[in-house]
Amino acid sequence: MRKNSEYTADWSWHDANGYDRIVNVSGTMTALGGSITTERVATATAAAMPRFARIHEMQARASEVIARLTGSEAGFLTASASAGITLAVAGAITGMDPARAEALPAHSGPRNAVAVQMGHLCEYGASISQAIALAGAETRIVGQATLVKDYQLEAALDDSCAAALYVVSHHVVDYGMLPFDTFVRIAHAKGVPVIVDAASEYDLKGFLAKGADIVIYSGHKFLGGPTSGIVAGRKDLVRATYLQNIGIGRGMKIGKESIAGTIAAMEQWMERDHDAIRAAETHALEMWQAALTDLPGITPIRVPDPTDNPLERLQIWIDPAKAGASAAQFAEILGRSDPPLIVRGHKIEKDYFQLDPCNLMEGQAELVRDILVQVLSDASAAAEVDIRSALAAARNGGTQAYLNWLA
Repeated sequence: MRKNSEYTADWSWHDANGYDRIVNVSGTMTALGGSITTERVATATAAAMPRFARIHEMQARASEVIARLTGSEAGFLTASASAGITLAVAGAITGMDPARAEALPAHSGPRNAVAVQMGHLCEYGASISQAIALAGAETRIVGQATLVKDYQLEAALDDSCAAALYVVSHHVVDYGMLPFDTFVRIAHAKGVPVIVDAASEYDLKGFLAKGADIVIYSGHKFLGGPTSGIVAGRKDLVRATYLQNIGIGRGMKIGKESIAGTIAAMEQWMERDHDAIRAAETHALEMWQAALTDLPGITPIRVPDPTDNPLERLQIWIDPAKAGASAAQFAEILGRSDPPLIVRGHKIEKDYFQLDPCNLMEGQAELVRDILVQVLSDASAAAEVDIRSALAAARNGGTQAYLNWLA
């Protein structure tokens, strides 16, 4: 266990509750709590808790804010972006028929297919296909994992197809899929609505402006709100999606405190100084890159976000022969530091991990630099880590870690 006493953070909440201290350079990850809120958002969330309120009235207020935020006709909040996908699919199936909404998921009717490009069938902690199935829908796979053709989507959008789902994520294949404008054009020519999963995207207006009918965002990732999902789009489809709260949406409901906090987070997003925040993140990346550049076997490179979010990450390439250990082994030791440094290891088997500065707290950029230099300069501890276990830990975290704690 490595100690670092120069950074004086407030760990009182972690220590009082017996939770691990964490420095998050992985990004807006659900398994780490999504993101951290500002005092403004935290205050708005807490203020609603000791009071009664009409949930539908709060949702109507949320709809007004969502419309300003996204350019949509209407919107509402639900438990998560994943819930938003399921509810949007359900709304496309049932329309405004409450009897059909109550019949889901067991009896979805003959028009229950959802077309998805094969390269978009990602796993984000759960699978896209399961989010679709929870609505009683059938996933209709379009094309192959590395190539989808126009006529393949056209053929999939027959009379049994209720919706077409387009996924925007670092998890999906980034080549060979139909571009968004082509996807929308083909779907609309067939009279099929387009649902966009844009959970972790900065672009809150572009997809609707380019023809999406429903777009789903996370309220607790880049927006920095409490756990929530934002559903935005055409008023008729938003209403049909909201109708699902009398059925499968009951288990996906959101409380008054999360509605209040997410409204505050959305308003804050529209007011914040995005350029200043980007500059602070860039400063951290430059500091880390400079500190690691001369270490043997370590190559730090700044890379843009794969989905065109206006941010960069530092990609740390590891040459095991020169550095003395693999990327997975170093990531494991970084996660055992004091405090633990949680890196972004989605592709750790390719000999690199990434550092994301979007969730840094005051003073943590320097702390991250110091821990990185300490760990990556001395491979002795990392070399002792079983590489197969390190790879498995990087790829099977989250729920598996909880199951391990219960064992």
